[in-house]
Amino acid sequence: MGEFIDKTKGRIKQAVGSLTGDQKLKEEGENDELKGNLKGAVKDVKDAVKDVKRSIKQATK
Repeated sequence: MGEFIDKTKGRIKQAVGSLTGDQKLKEEGENDELKGNLKGAVKDVKDAVKDVKRSIKQATK
């Protein structure tokens, strides 16, 4: 859930920064969006590791 919030917050900051000409706010938004993407990637890796563990456990039975 945190990844979605960070991505959304980042997109909003980028849009407001673009509309107002606030480069700092736009960059903060880009960083927030990247943070959300990173959280999503970490979650995907954790899920993949769990799947591999589960597969190995089933294969050794």
